[in-house]
Amino acid sequence: MSPLSDRPFQFAVLHQDRGGAARLGCLHTPHGDVPTPVFMPVGTAGSVKAATFEQVAATGANLILGNTYHLYQRPGHELIEALGGLHRFQGWDGAVLTDSAGFQVFSLNERVKVTEDGVAVQSHLDGARLFFTPELSMQIQLSLGADIVMAFDHCLPAASEPAAVAAAAARTGRWLRRCVDAFGAGGRCRRGAYERVLFGILQGGILPDERRRAAEEIGALDLPGYAIGGLSVGEPKPVLHELAAVAAALLPAAKPRYLMGVGFPDDILAAVLAGVDMFDCVLPTRMARTGSVLTWDGRLVVKNLDYARDERPLDPQCACPTCRRHSRAYLRHLFQAGEMLGPMLATQHNLWFYQDLMRGIRAAIAADQLTAYARATTQRWQNGETDRQTRAARRPPGGRRRSKPAN
Repeated sequence: MSPLSDRPFQFAVLHQDRGGAARLGCLHTPHGDVPTPVFMPVGTAGSVKAATFEQVAATGANLILGNTYHLYQRPGHELIEALGGLHRFQGWDGAVLTDSAGFQVFSLNERVKVTEDGVAVQSHLDGARLFFTPELSMQIQLSLGADIVMAFDHCLPAASEPAAVAAAAARTGRWLRRCVDAFGAGGRCRRGAYERVLFGILQGGILPDERRRAAEEIGALDLPGYAIGGLSVGEPKPVLHELAAVAAALLPAAKPRYLMGVGFPDDILAAVLAGVDMFDCVLPTRMARTGSVLTWDGRLVVKNLDYARDERPLDPQCACPTCRRHSRAYLRHLFQAGEMLGPMLATQHNLWFYQDLMRGIRAAIAADQLTAYARATTQRWQNGETDRQTRAARRPPGGRRRSKPAN
């Protein structure tokens, strides 16, 4: 493992895009510096699915996400702590951010019961009843050894009633104060050999006024960083972009802003333009496992018959090991044959694509060209998506291509 830095966690804004809210920055963590804007691969259960940590690091990623809910159930936070913490346990030299288990309130909606004390949830593994509280969430994440710990929050679907959204946002604020009390003053805690920090989460659904009220409340705690939660949970894409911009403007400018669970390239570009610094999403790994890859010209479903004889790389513009060595035809064969190498190669490409996107964004901000870069990249992506959907509409069941569109 690489040596730890004794330097306390710090976020520095290095440059702000001329005439816009986007900024180039750096997260100084005990496990290394992380340039922002940054995309974090998701390592749910102690692994980034279908990739080795050497492959993840080779993409340029140096901050990944771990999942509190899953790691609590197996192998257990106490075991991981006894074996040296999550970094050592999984063999990752970079920084780690852990979520709080709060998202499971949303994703396991039919299995949960929320009270002021916490959340009762039925395990998806064995049906056991679990009870998460802000205090337990802090305990688990500190045991895991995350550099960045997320507060326990209450997230609701986009279509929730305004009264329910307001109640959840208020509860998130109360739970945040309990998290701070359990974690440490100012959201900082030195445990073992290095400092850990706590980020608050802004809820409020699609209600700007509720977001504003909640932002004032959590901003007064002056934590090391803040996240925007409760988006990408079923709202239309224009609403996602609008609310991300509203929420980012409400959060302290001197602190990192993290948009949780987002997303596609056009979503990331829109949020960076609004001043967001950090992102995570399961899209690159989840899509890869089902035979979909991301390119600058939209998604490519490599399992389709169209690519059976296609000798081109997944994306001619990509320099990842998959694209340097293998063809679309070969990837399609692997998926058709059920070979595990297919999802592995697709995952490697998708992870590389996201890091290439973030490198391009950072370079554009440094050159004061982000608006033009975002416009061109988004237009190219959306044009590709339109073409993909048109081709899919012309493809009959079973994947055979028609010679002409159906009447």
